[in-house]
Amino acid sequence: MLTITDAVAIKAAETGSNAASTLPAVTVLGQAIYDTTDPYNEDYRLANANTATKTDTPIMETPYSVKAVPKQVMEDQQVVRIEKALENVAGVVQEPSSAGLRDSFNIRGFSTGNDILFYRDGNPVPQNGGNAFSSKRDTANLERIEVLKGPGSLLFGRVEPGGIVNLVTKQPLATPYYSLQQQFGSFDFYRTTIDATGPISKGGDVLYRLNAAYEGAGSFADFVDSDRFFVAPTLKWLIGPRTQLTAEMEYQRFDETPGAVVTALSNGTSAYLPKFSRNLTAREPGWNSNKGDRILAGFNWSHGFNDNWTLSHRFYYTGINADVRDAWLRGFADADGNVSRGYERQLASTDNYFTSMNLSGKFDIWGLKNTLLLGGDYYRSDAKDPFDVRFIPGTFNLFNPAYNTVGFDGIDVNNRVTFGVDNTTSWHGLYFQDQIELPLNVFALGGFRYDQADQFDHLTHAKAGNENRVSPRGGLLWRPIPELSFYGSYTENFGAQNGINGMGGILPAQTAQQWELGTKTELLDGKFSATVAYFDLTKQNMATPDPNNALLMQSIGEAQSRGVELDTSGELLPGWRVIGGYSHLFFANTTRDIGWDGGTGFQGKRMPNAPHNMGSLFSSYEFLDGDLKGFKFGGGITALSERQGNWANGYQIPGYVLVNLMTSYSMKVGKAKLTTQLNIDNLTDNYYFAGSNTGNAVSIGAPRSFLGSVRIEY
Repeated sequence: MLTITDAVAIKAAETGSNAASTLPAVTVLGQAIYDTTDPYNEDYRLANANTATKTDTPIMETPYSVKAVPKQVMEDQQVVRIEKALENVAGVVQEPSSAGLRDSFNIRGFSTGNDILFYRDGNPVPQNGGNAFSSKRDTANLERIEVLKGPGSLLFGRVEPGGIVNLVTKQPLATPYYSLQQQFGSFDFYRTTIDATGPISKGGDVLYRLNAAYEGAGSFADFVDSDRFFVAPTLKWLIGPRTQLTAEMEYQRFDETPGAVVTALSNGTSAYLPKFSRNLTAREPGWNSNKGDRILAGFNWSHGFNDNWTLSHRFYYTGINADVRDAWLRGFADADGNVSRGYERQLASTDNYFTSMNLSGKFDIWGLKNTLLLGGDYYRSDAKDPFDVRFIPGTFNLFNPAYNTVGFDGIDVNNRVTFGVDNTTSWHGLYFQDQIELPLNVFALGGFRYDQADQFDHLTHAKAGNENRVSPRGGLLWRPIPELSFYGSYTENFGAQNGINGMGGILPAQTAQQWELGTKTELLDGKFSATVAYFDLTKQNMATPDPNNALLMQSIGEAQSRGVELDTSGELLPGWRVIGGYSHLFFANTTRDIGWDGGTGFQGKRMPNAPHNMGSLFSSYEFLDGDLKGFKFGGGITALSERQGNWANGYQIPGYVLVNLMTSYSMKVGKAKLTTQLNIDNLTDNYYFAGSNTGNAVSIGAPRSFLGSVRIEY
């Protein structure tokens, strides 16, 4: 797509004219607009992202920090879990909660470990069945991952304030494409994926896409394995030039073992993490398992009234069932490595419904270009999750493990606790947003959202209703030259309820506010981009203990984070691509709290899993011609500084540096493209801890591992 700065009309010479004339020099400025749906697109950056605005707005004209991880990056890094893709985004840290079975992250210092973590094509997708672990989301049908830093309530409803992770899925294509990939690697890892798309009607008005994956894997830890199946068919009907209807489904079956965790050693006054055996499992073999399935079904349609106005509607149903059996650690171990354990079983199920409708349009008022978005959404979740917890007699030694001491059914009834979750949560929201192009290349964005939320606990009959909130946001961006932008924004956030206060009532919802200032640049004809952002983010109404009654909680807690982030991605030279980022989180503390004893609680403590410094850089180079054409090599580095393991700052998780390498070779075989690839993660075999669950459970990071693949596509 070309942008013409000066237009020149060319016409035939007048009859009888002998005068020859030379046209004036014309400068044509062009910028490649990459087709993000092209299966062969190898770009590391995207010019546009719709997560920040729900409109197809250039990132350079968006007054927020947003980072995209395209498909090619995920292919070069052989991403099979979302956590690896998000290592490329500054300010996002893995948080291995729920024994490593659930996707959870810390963004800008705040945990995203609530039921609604991910958004799929801009729509909420709960990760849990009740409070159960469910399983990590598969990546087989992902086109790219977009991360909006900071609060996203205006467009996405009730979310955690650190940021939004939006999974953009692969859609049916008019041009046929087929891909088959076989991966194999360390610890008995095997994975087969297929991707097929094209028209299925003679007229080409009905398109399909089918993505599927089967995976079987062991682990570097004893007694840990997994067996997973995923399939995602999509059907699109092009009813007319401006009208389409798409039906989608995802099904995931999982049969896996909760991951291995350890805990810190405590002498009563302090705690620390020693160097445990990597294959240590403090679980109970033969008992620990996580079996279940997740299904998503939905449809969406859109109709364009003309080139400027479009009406769209989506509906999703998500159902999750999980049978979780776990042996967990009951606090810190003593100085000799002895720790108490408990058995747990959950039979969780949840039914979730979401629908939204949007009207978007472009129009001019007083010579100013406007992009308007009007929308509304409704979400409902019915979750059941009964717990059966039994305390194992004696202790377990982390340095000299002994298993199968007593079975779940052999626990004395006096060492048993049963409780559970049975609640209904719902909200509906209305939102308005306008983007205005002002003179002198100034772009303004403003809007607000109204939410009304209800929650009912069927076990305690506690109800919170008429939870109303108006959440505004606004931003201003100046683009003095095409290569540079400066922006500032303010956003408010409406979060989830905190739970029951012990008197039959549900605590008020959490709220947050953020100020952000930043600059963006686009260089090398738009092939390389970078964003630098400063943010100040505060969250209120966090649940804190009531010192006058051990059964009660109060919503007075507050936490704040402030930091600077740098995100980069793109192509520096033909074939040389990079992606990475750096975050300096110089403040991430609990700023208001009350302890059980009436003291200050966690006030003044740094939030867990929030390193002062973190960064990553991944680069690859591909030979585009010559004898080495098709050969690619690359590598990257990921580094985190020390983090706090829990809210009390009772122990620290050491920092680490990981080095990864990759190489691949692609060649033509008839009409097909054959690619062989090898990735090496943790090249130096560094011993490290991946993070904590914000409590006492800590995950050991994977040792050096190899992952090879063979992919054929045509």
